[in-house]
Amino acid sequence: MNNYSDQLEKIKSDNGFIAALDQSGGSTPKALKLYGVNDDAWEDEEGMYAVVHQMRTRIMTSPSFTGERVIGAILFENTMDRQVEGKTTAGYLWEEKSVVPFLKVDKGLADEAQGVQLMKAMPELDQLLSKAKASGIFGTKMRSVIKQADQAGIEAIVEQQFAVGKQIIAAGLMPIIEPEVDIHCPEKALAEDMLKKAMIAALDALSADQQVMLKLTLPETANHYADCIAHSNVVRVVALSGGYSREEANRRLTANNGMIASFSRALSEGLSAGQTDGEFDKVMDTSIQAIYDASIS
Repeated sequence: MNNYSDQLEKIKSDNGFIAALDQSGGSTPKALKLYGVNDDAWEDEEGMYAVVHQMRTRIMTSPSFTGERVIGAILFENTMDRQVEGKTTAGYLWEEKSVVPFLKVDKGLADEAQGVQLMKAMPELDQLLSKAKASGIFGTKMRSVIKQADQAGIEAIVEQQFAVGKQIIAAGLMPIIEPEVDIHCPEKALAEDMLKKAMIAALDALSADQQVMLKLTLPETANHYADCIAHSNVVRVVALSGGYSREEANRRLTANNGMIASFSRALSEGLSAGQTDGEFDKVMDTSIQAIYDASIS
């Protein structure tokens, strides 16, 4: 069953935010530690992924986690390959929760050069996109990072992101383009100026039927990305929390009209493996409502 048009309409038009549940191998132990699970809880990588899937399943099956406030969720490939309550993860999200499923497709970051970290090569991307499409995934996400206000580096990041984005569009999926500006970038506002200029040029070069989403660091200047939000080729602009606390991320998000959240750590802040289901859901509900409120500002 093709749900793409219904999912596109939800992402375009509904109030709410996108949950980022896509911590990969490198960031998973840290995410689990914050959840109260130490690395002695598993013996190998497969065990670690089983434990983190339990955490993600608890989030996704929480009564507070529904499409009324959470319009999308970004998954790690290992999560896509698993099941939730007897359904594929993507199938569970859409069919049971009305939450649109996305997949993280990048393979991590290359070493820093020209003040940025490009994405590592993705030679098997076409196969992954085909698998994602067959699994009911609507769109994808890929991250690179800007560390310095380096014009050439930032232009290289945007060029790479949009080149891969076009490959994803050709596979029938919606790309979330994520050129993150590190919140510790010493000239963050200048880097954001350079990034916006490069992105607008790349967006202007797309054909009318090539639509993308953008995932951006919350900027130093409120409404800095208004031109991106208004661009005819942009379906939605979402914000990453980038290391800010949930309170600070929500404060910044509220000041940026038209941007919605796509938070990871800020979403799971305060959740613990030791909580009862009732306690867990109460924290989830408070967190989701706060992020939702900031997203509809």
